Amino acid sequence: MKNESSLKSTITVSLTNYLDAGAIVAGASGLTLWKEYLQLTEGDLGWLNAISANCLGAAIGAIIGGFLADKYGRKFIYTYNMLIYMLGVMLIMLSVNFPMLLAGFLVTGVSVGVGVPASWTYISENSETGNRGRNIAISQMAWGVGPTIILILGTLLAPPSSGEAGGLLFPFVASVAELFGVSSGAEQYIFTSRIVFASLFIVAFIAWTLQRQLDESKEWLDAKASGEKQPSTFASFNSLFKNKTNIKTMFFLAGMYLSWNLVSSVMGFFQQHIYETAGGLSNEYANMLSVGQWVLIIIFTFLFSLVVDKLAHRPLYAFGVGCGVLAWIMVLTIGITSIEGLLVFTTLWALQAGVSVQTFYALWASELFPAKYRAAAQGVMFFAVRGLSAVWGLVFVYIYGEEGEGFTLAAILMMSLLILSLLIGVVGAPSTKGKSLEEITRERYGDDI
Repeated sequence: MKNESSLKSTITVSLTNYLDAGAIVAGASGLTLWKEYLQLTEGDLGWLNAISANCLGAAIGAIIGGFLADKYGRKFIYTYNMLIYMLGVMLIMLSVNFPMLLAGFLVTGVSVGVGVPASWTYISENSETGNRGRNIAISQMAWGVGPTIILILGTLLAPPSSGEAGGLLFPFVASVAELFGVSSGAEQYIFTSRIVFASLFIVAFIAWTLQRQLDESKEWLDAKASGEKQPSTFASFNSLFKNKTNIKTMFFLAGMYLSWNLVSSVMGFFQQHIYETAGGLSNEYANMLSVGQWVLIIIFTFLFSLVVDKLAHRPLYAFGVGCGVLAWIMVLTIGITSIEGLLVFTTLWALQAGVSVQTFYALWASELFPAKYRAAAQGVMFFAVRGLSAVWGLVFVYIYGEEGEGFTLAAILMMSLLILSLLIGVVGAPSTKGKSLEEITRERYGDDI
């Protein structure tokens, strides 16, 4: 019965991951459309990426949400956070200028960041010892389901481009646009993106309804019942950084996650744009190729969830990141304009995303810290990783160039970052498989908590 309960709560909480990945990919799939509609530059696109759920917005939200989840409980986050997400998505849906669009991306990103530390912590604390990795991996599947649904919807709604017909449902987009007095051009095409974001608004409302019904984490309740006074946010932050074990753990986890996320954040937001500029694909075909990749990611993540609690973590980690390194080697040797190269890259990238660095990060980050600042530690690391990813996103657009002329240099940098993540993760992988959270805490901290 407990196993069924943990799986049910995992699925409910995982809607946060669906909405996180969905927001990133919804922005990415419509990036070219917003660029044409608002006459944006590559620099403007860099700012959208930098403050979105992909980077700075999530970074700000994570450091706030992590401490709130430790001080007021995991359920506190689930009671209010989706309301902020719905506000951000609505701003995007109604955007008619760049500042409004930027604000929508920022608010949505902050909400995503608030929810992430709480969700990974809640899933870990409510899982059985033998299913903790499985449940984290299942939550990771939502990062695949979200983009898949969003990209399928984007493909069906895609406007015509380069003399090619639009998606099957584009006549519906045109009809909606006409209701607002828009009959042609970029102003009509942008309704494709508005409708995609409207779908996220609906899912966010469903998530808010379900997550408010969750029970509070027993570990958090036990920590509160111990009689220890809940520290202020600043005191909690100070306590977190006083412990040497905490500092070493945060450097290890943030290092392996950052080096991977610098690559993943670019791919999450710019992948379709890269396919369209460097690969020469239409918006429709770029979305179709990404849909195929995300379907593979879901399959590979599901298979990973079946073995993560049974096999040693170090070789699994090496296999996943190794596929990512090989993917970029193939792209550099075969070329982005080759369909064979694109297909090999898509499959290998799906494999690395199925056996994902983010899954290991979520699992280890929720295991390696004591309950009293488990979410706060994740918030600090998530803030650092997504914040630096925001800076990288701004730099990347200039390395890449307006029409993809810097793609080769960008690919070399991507490959180098993945190799760094591979080395950090393999050297520092902890031995936590089969142990309860209490056992892990006692082994690592003893009485020094």
